[in-house]
Amino acid sequence: MLLRLLKEEGRRCWTLQYAEAAHFHLDILAALVGKDYKVLLEKSMSIGNLEEAKGLGIRITDKEHPMYRSATEPAYWLMSNPFGYAIWFEQRASLALVKGRILTESVKPVPSYQPTKLPLQRIVQILKRHRDIMFNGDEDKPISIIITTLAGRAYRKQTNVMEALQAVIDTMHLYVEDRYDNLWGKMVKWISNPVNEEENFADKWPDCPAREQKFFQWLGQVKTDVARLQFQRITEIQESLGHSFGKAAAASAFSIIGERYLQNRQSGGMRMAAGTGMLGSLGRTIVRPHSNFGGNEDDIIV
Repeated sequence: MLLRLLKEEGRRCWTLQYAEAAHFHLDILAALVGKDYKVLLEKSMSIGNLEEAKGLGIRITDKEHPMYRSATEPAYWLMSNPFGYAIWFEQRASLALVKGRILTESVKPVPSYQPTKLPLQRIVQILKRHRDIMFNGDEDKPISIIITTLAGRAYRKQTNVMEALQAVIDTMHLYVEDRYDNLWGKMVKWISNPVNEEENFADKWPDCPAREQKFFQWLGQVKTDVARLQFQRITEIQESLGHSFGKAAAASAFSIIGERYLQNRQSGGMRMAAGTGMLGSLGRTIVRPHSNFGGNEDDIIV
């Protein structure tokens, strides 16, 4: 598929638009890398060393920077670290230490496809989906790198996605700092790159207060929506999820859940918890496989 230039240079990137599909585009970021960068990158990939990954920074341009048109020394340019960030997120999401294993596999900046996602990966997907439904294309919506970073910092290796999600949204705000910014000459909100402290992911908030306002508006709404789920019946939960995350996504999720419950019951793994009557893999009461033709035996065995 052919590419054509969609628009002039953005603040940091050039955007190329697919000529045959207006909703697909490619962002290209011009950058300079340091000496022996390839050697350091390969070494960091092989051992997953976060401290060494901090040395994978690149220098990027920003046309709104006061020295954009005059600085010839890259040391004055903004620094970013996308490869180091990928390694950081992999380590934050990993459950290897929780399960008592030592992390020995190679960590790659762009990991291969994994059919089963880790809890932190699921949480980021859920939060971004909620954001997309809530703002529906609004350019001032919370950006993905901020959601991912705050979720990664707040995550505490919980293995239950719902428990982890609740804990993450309850503590994300603690990682939004107040710092003095020399460029702006005042205190600003600061969400630092975990592998590059001088990079502020919220650097556009001072120039566009609506972005800061909408981030906290979104965070308050996702807290409300997740809390509401804990006090609803199954049909109400599906309706709420449809409103917050999209009807198609909610219907698909409940279809998968239903299929898993059916398979669990047919295999004899379905149980009922005493007192609450909740169905799941835990409990003393075994729920027998269902027969469309009936039978002489009870469906539930204690």
